[in-house]
Amino acid sequence: MSFSFYNDDWVELRNSVVTICNKFGESYWRKLDRNRDYPLDFVNTLTKEGYLSSLIPKRFGGTDLPLRAACIILEEIHKTGGNAAACHAQMYIMGSLLKYGDNTLKEKYLPDIANGKIRLQAFGVTEPSSGTDTLSIKTTAKKKGNNYIINGQKVWTSRAEYSDLLMLLARTSNHLENKKQNLSLFLIDMRPHIGKQITIKPIRTMINHSSTEVFFDNLQIDKDCLIGNEGKGFEYILDGLNAERILIASECIGDAKYFIEKAVKYSSERITFNKTLGSNQSIQFPLAEAYAKTRAAELMIIKACKLYDSQKRCGEEANIAKLLAAEASWSAAEAAMQTYGGFSFSEEYNIERKFRETRLYQIAPVSTNMILAYLSHNVLGMPRSY
Repeated sequence: MSFSFYNDDWVELRNSVVTICNKFGESYWRKLDRNRDYPLDFVNTLTKEGYLSSLIPKRFGGTDLPLRAACIILEEIHKTGGNAAACHAQMYIMGSLLKYGDNTLKEKYLPDIANGKIRLQAFGVTEPSSGTDTLSIKTTAKKKGNNYIINGQKVWTSRAEYSDLLMLLARTSNHLENKKQNLSLFLIDMRPHIGKQITIKPIRTMINHSSTEVFFDNLQIDKDCLIGNEGKGFEYILDGLNAERILIASECIGDAKYFIEKAVKYSSERITFNKTLGSNQSIQFPLAEAYAKTRAAELMIIKACKLYDSQKRCGEEANIAKLLAAEASWSAAEAAMQTYGGFSFSEEYNIERKFRETRLYQIAPVSTNMILAYLSHNVLGMPRSY
């Protein structure tokens, strides 16, 4: 007995992504995880086929697809047992650059990002002392003539070692009455400065996520690296993070489907006490509940995509999609671990790897509690708790 999720949107795109993913089986991802290696071959293949330029307009060499299509690309990567952590930033980082960057900056970088000559995967926001309190970041960008001088430190800047460009949020002023006007957004070419004014140090973690901390020591950049207007950086990233929420939610959906399909298949074949493991309701019910959560979260993602692609406000829907999808993937992961029992701890079955990977979504790129706070304050109109 077996089953599979049925999706009737973007079927051709789904099938083409799966075809590529099947060339990089679970043994590929298992080996990368064991050695903490970067999936360079996989990323290069997706880039060559145009999938990582899905949100870049055609005039800059991209494929100019809607956000829903980008979501499906990431979902299918995870559903086949892969991990899109090395891919997703090149999609959602585009939002701020496309919407607020001037044409000179776009024309300088977007065509080469689309064709893979330049890599944009790193986003420097979080700092050791501020965490999710973004308005309190200390990295400074001080104006000096036609340049900015940058000093400070970022942490959890994933993929910085494998990126040519870095999108950086830094403090350009110290307004006390409106802290949101203190931050500005920059697009920095790191290549000439690595090992000099920029130092990148890897952070070894429980998952293979290429996490780093980045240090800036009197880094001088041209004023043209500024995206949009000075003092608007916080506003820009909030707008761009709606796309991030939705895209990451789609990865969660992919993980949830992966766990459910694997667990249903395994429990239908595994014989214990002279019957299939899956005939026990203690196995059935957690999987059925995870399935229901997954389909519900998927509907919220679709709604959020429709709003985003129509250029309508979608903060509520994007955050709810991320919340529900992360909960669905974690429920599915727990159910799969229980279904596989002792074998779930074996590398060979891949469940333990995906279990570790999907746990991240309760914390990053935005924690479950921060989403609940957003909904409490901005949707329900309740008093701010911080």
